[in-house]
Amino acid sequence: MQRYFLTNTITTTVDSVFELTGESVHHWLKVMRAQPGDQAEFVTRNQQVVIGKLLSSTTTTAQVAVQQVTTPQVELPLQVLIACGVSKGDKTEQIVQRGTELGAAGFIFFDSQYAVAKWATNKRERKLSRLVKIAQAAAEQSHRTVVPTVSYQANLSTLVQQVSYDAGIVAWEESAKQGESSQLVQTLNKMQPQQRLLAIFGPEGGLTSTEVSDLNQVGVVSAGLGPRIMRAETAPMYLLSAVSFSQELV
Repeated sequence: MQRYFLTNTITTTVDSVFELTGESVHHWLKVMRAQPGDQAEFVTRNQQVVIGKLLSSTTTTAQVAVQQVTTPQVELPLQVLIACGVSKGDKTEQIVQRGTELGAAGFIFFDSQYAVAKWATNKRERKLSRLVKIAQAAAEQSHRTVVPTVSYQANLSTLVQQVSYDAGIVAWEESAKQGESSQLVQTLNKMQPQQRLLAIFGPEGGLTSTEVSDLNQVGVVSAGLGPRIMRAETAPMYLLSAVSFSQELV
């Protein structure tokens, strides 16, 4: 069943009627060719899932009747913020799409010293807007109840100052080469449900030792993610999978 996220507050009493507007109307009516009587899922702002039936529509609105309301628990127990150095090509899009499917709470992209790619100031908002749409589509496809946030920070120093988190790790290839294998497990074992984990990853060129040292000084610990060196777009997926295994599958 198709899923859409609502931006307005609705009454979720069974048989109540709400008005659907915006891009969701276009997709449901024009792309999915919904007809009166057809149903879809609508996620409210407080993470309830409403099964709604199409009653009638115009070119820009739809009248939807509430049929059923549920509160599924599908989000990761920890709020994982994935912070990545800006990468070239479509790697940022891959990170957002797949990371959303794996449960990330948000994505932060930053410029770093070894980064090959840079986001021009005049194109930054357009790139972020596209990534937001990718996150929403992936959240709908994976039947999540939250759309991850997507943002940008100029560098790691401002990132750790501006972003709120309860624990932080930086995936550091030198730690992996030296056989470090316990920091991620130790960090996850200390955290409580709904706390925020900031996980930082470098771009294709990695992070400098100075950048990692500066992070260590503010309490972000260096962690190896196993003995293999992963691509910039692979490492965040590994971490999210590890969090799911640690928090959901035991």
